[in-house]
Amino acid sequence: MVSLRPLVALTLSSFVLTCLLCLAEETNYSSSKIGRGYRLISIEDTPDGALVGLLQVKQKNNIYGADIPLLCFYVKHETENRLRVHITDANNKRWEVPYDLLPREQPPPLKRLKKKKPLSVSEYSSSELVFSYTSDPFSFKVKRKSNGDTLFDSNSNESDPFGPLVLKDQYLEISTKLPKDASLYGLGENTQSHGMKLHPNDPYTLYTTDISAVNLNSDLYGSHPVYMDLRNEGGKSHAHGVLLLNSNGMDVFYKGNYLTYKIIGGVFDFYFFAGPSPLNVVDQYTTLIGRPAPMPYWAFGFHQCRWGYHNLSVIEHVVENYKKAKIPLDVIWNDDDHMDGHKDFTVNPVSYPLPKLLSFLDRIHSIGMKYIVINDPGIAVNTNYGVYQRGMANDVFIKYEGEPFMAMVWPGAVYFPDFLNPKTVSWWGDEIRRFHELVPIDGLWIDMNEVSNFCTGKCTIPKGRFCPLQGEKLPNSTCCLDCTNITSTRWDDPPYKINASGKEAPIGFKTIATSAVHYNGVLEYDAHSLFGFSEAIATHKALLELQGKRPFVLSRSTYVGSGKYAAHWTGDNKGTWEDLRYSISTVLNFGIFGMPMVGADICGFYPAPTEELCNRWIEVGAFYPFSRDHSSVISPRQELYQWESVAESARNALGMRYKLLPYLYTLNYDAHISGAPIARPLFFSFPNFVRCYGLSTQFLLGSGLMISPVLERGKTEVKALFPPGTWYSLFDLTQTIVSRDGNYVTLDAPLHEINVHLYQNTILPMQQGGMVSKDARMTPFSLIVTFPAGANEGEAKGNLFIDDDEMPDMKLGNGYSTYVEFHASVNEGTVKIWSEVQEGKFALDQGLVIETINVLGLSYGSGELVRIEIDGEPSIGVSNVKVSTYEHKYLYKEGGGEKKTVMVGLNGLNIPVGKEFALTWKMGS
Repeated sequence: MVSLRPLVALTLSSFVLTCLLCLAEETNYSSSKIGRGYRLISIEDTPDGALVGLLQVKQKNNIYGADIPLLCFYVKHETENRLRVHITDANNKRWEVPYDLLPREQPPPLKRLKKKKPLSVSEYSSSELVFSYTSDPFSFKVKRKSNGDTLFDSNSNESDPFGPLVLKDQYLEISTKLPKDASLYGLGENTQSHGMKLHPNDPYTLYTTDISAVNLNSDLYGSHPVYMDLRNEGGKSHAHGVLLLNSNGMDVFYKGNYLTYKIIGGVFDFYFFAGPSPLNVVDQYTTLIGRPAPMPYWAFGFHQCRWGYHNLSVIEHVVENYKKAKIPLDVIWNDDDHMDGHKDFTVNPVSYPLPKLLSFLDRIHSIGMKYIVINDPGIAVNTNYGVYQRGMANDVFIKYEGEPFMAMVWPGAVYFPDFLNPKTVSWWGDEIRRFHELVPIDGLWIDMNEVSNFCTGKCTIPKGRFCPLQGEKLPNSTCCLDCTNITSTRWDDPPYKINASGKEAPIGFKTIATSAVHYNGVLEYDAHSLFGFSEAIATHKALLELQGKRPFVLSRSTYVGSGKYAAHWTGDNKGTWEDLRYSISTVLNFGIFGMPMVGADICGFYPAPTEELCNRWIEVGAFYPFSRDHSSVISPRQELYQWESVAESARNALGMRYKLLPYLYTLNYDAHISGAPIARPLFFSFPNFVRCYGLSTQFLLGSGLMISPVLERGKTEVKALFPPGTWYSLFDLTQTIVSRDGNYVTLDAPLHEINVHLYQNTILPMQQGGMVSKDARMTPFSLIVTFPAGANEGEAKGNLFIDDDEMPDMKLGNGYSTYVEFHASVNEGTVKIWSEVQEGKFALDQGLVIETINVLGLSYGSGELVRIEIDGEPSIGVSNVKVSTYEHKYLYKEGGGEKKTVMVGLNGLNIPVGKEFALTWKMGS
């Protein structure tokens, strides 16, 4: 529930007087501080518990255009842990992210404020967040109720380096003070050289742009104007989140003790998420923007792609060579090599003859493998091309001066679909259906949807020469249309220049002209960064309607909410050690953005990686949520079997990934129901451990599986940070590290090995692996149970979600899923392990069983099996269970002590996953 304390309100008569007094001469101010802000002139509460008020500009100026004289602000505690602050023009409707694209509550239409008796100053609070304001100049604060911590404070004093609130038609500015010890994460998409923690004075520009991910601190493919703020006071942490829901281009200046937004349009639409843990923040954030999409099981297998598989026989050989090398492979991809003249929804009849392609797909589908192809949004301007013909007939393209806007990408001249138009969504779905009837693809990869354009401005097809250029050995991205610059409108040349492409490039440079028009008169200027998001929604809808199966969509351009529909990869990276390191930060950031299914091109997109680098990259990439090797046509082949040493590393790392598939898939379920990232920074599980706040060279899968890779050339050991507790090596369960206070430990890391450690108090479900996920998921299960080393008392828990992954929904209650919670305890030598099963029938019908349980960290002694119960009944066949005991080897043990600990393994259990069981034994002396 929210509560209202007395609020300031001015009578309408004083409102009129104030308006007259405020009409001062227009004055220019320095660029650091623009104007004198606004003053509050009236405020009242609404029947639904919100606040609505009016703000009057104090003194006009013409810097970046005229001030909007009267603003309306709306404040509401939408939930106990989410506060919204919305500020817009009081008299004219302004652009906002469409409510049908990103569903959310709409502020009420502005009504004439009632005459009210002036009230005294104020707070507006929920159980978690408190909103307060200052009237003149207007500013607001958001505080945490439990400890009084200020989360956001827009007040600008004379001594502050930033000014008050500014709202003009094409320039918005607002700032917040920050404590210097705050740790901020988010504000993407960009490649951050300093790691995922935001670095003061680095540029953060948000505007979807097709420039390679090798460009540091530049606006890349996605726009995510959200950040998480993690603070630690007296050893206790609190996290909160801040979203500015605005799709216009913006610069965000983070200076350490304050942060300033400078935006070229739209409104201020802030959402504050109370946390207080990092997981709580992402849960609250994805409650608003949409939970991450459920992924099919096979999507967590390994994927192979290359731009340059020039004919069908090449990908046939790729699949065969992976099999020969005994490297797991689930999905083979085509970049645009399969297309006829680079045109969407076509097949090249020479290099990919349809009968042979269909025969190949029958073969791989029969063993559970999948096939995915690329789709670029540009539709070739070709009167003999059916997709173009139907698009023109349905009037689905973005317009400029009343005609479809012409651009250029790989096929030559193209038009871009307008996915804000409902007719376009229907047309797109029909084209996907037609192509699927031709080629039974298993998913779609939507690329170049920032939107990418090889040309700039208003273009026409040249007369007397070919475009695209003919006879080139490699695809050429040089513009060959006849083009003229478009700078005549304020939309193409706005008064404030964001740092586009890292160099203040014109915002229409090599994309759609920003004065182009979408459905219902929406300007590209406003909707630019929504193109990939809207295309992902349309593509997801189309795939879902094909056969009612769970869709898989991979999108390069993303926005707030894209994770509800698509996975993401980090774009065109380089085969360098630096890019390997950067990839971890980007993957972790997208977990915060609500897009947990993310990965980078393993071994780099271009140029050629070294053999050593590719070894190390597959060791990291095997633990990305989305694991795919992809390379460019300008680079040599780099499939994992190309080097025997890389093949060995791949067998080791991917072999472990395929054993972990049930765990990864369960993390996918957790993400879908709570937003929890699959890959996480260490501070998600250890928020009070300040030393991990800036760590971007290690990461977690779920809450307790830690990856510590080698990220430097020539290294055969790695210095890894171990948060407090006991950690066990996943590749050798007897190897143990006890870090009482949290310490760096130097680990051996030979070329073919990666260090993966499992934290105490965990129950990890695994299977036996395989060459394809379809087979791997039918093998017997094992459980790894971890206790703190030598603890007299301890508890552990884990979970497992199993379903028919072709079902669109990922949930219980549909008859095609099972959910299991595993529990374990140790108390004075008595070990208990049991399960709680929901809807066990599906798992029983699949014949899935737990064959092995390994319990780690027990005090030294022999394991004497007392009883096993299944559904409360004693189990037969206990005599067939083999009990093994292995002593732990301590690689590092802080706190010393000679107390020996052991791992006890139980093999031959054959416990049905779908039935509840209880297992008990005592440790002998």
